[in-house]
Amino acid sequence: MHKPVAFGLFTAASISTVFAQSTGQTTRYWDCCKPSCAWSGKAPVSAPVTTCDNNNNPLSSPDTPSGCDNGGSAFTCANMSPWAVDDSLSYGYAATAISGGSESSWLEFTSGPAQGKTMIVQSTNTGGDLGSNHFDILMPGGGVGLFDGCSAQYGQALPGAQYGGVSSRDECDQMPEPLKEGCYWRFDWFGNSDNPAVSFSRVQCPSEITSKSGCIRSDDSSQPAPSTGS
Repeated sequence: MHKPVAFGLFTAASISTVFAQSTGQTTRYWDCCKPSCAWSGKAPVSAPVTTCDNNNNPLSSPDTPSGCDNGGSAFTCANMSPWAVDDSLSYGYAATAISGGSESSWLEFTSGPAQGKTMIVQSTNTGGDLGSNHFDILMPGGGVGLFDGCSAQYGQALPGAQYGGVSSRDECDQMPEPLKEGCYWRFDWFGNSDNPAVSFSRVQCPSEITSKSGCIRSDDSSQPAPSTGS
């Protein structure tokens, strides 16, 4: 499976949803591989998505081969784990079927324990195995899926099933230290939701997201910004 407009933090309750929405589905994964949007020329962006070495140090070259290829040393950075802004809003990243990737979408979960919560994700990966309106949310302990770069990056296989990942919060304790908080997020904020449905719209990427990915699409400023309202 699977390359700054700045505005401050805001609460989910105050997000304006006047922009057009569609419905979609979610899944989850964390394969440690170099995201496809980290390659040069993937999309019209400020820079490709940042990758890291096996110690989570940022790499300067977008041409470093993926750690999921023989001899490659570019991996997903641990700081691309999802994180909670507050009880109702989180930020993170996802693989999508969007052409070129790197755009951000506002998601409202419409089923499961996370129903009513919202998340803004930037597409950092594209997957030919993903259908339209499909967000494969990047979360440690979500399962490596088709490829496993984690054994090379961390020197250990991640706990849990290949698809779906860990089944309890306690299993997160077996994760490499840099991935534990992102794994706990799944149970503490996400409520261990199992592939919930979403309504979604494209929005401008928050600077808190792009400061980690290092990547902004050239048309990002033309997208509606989630509003703090009044």
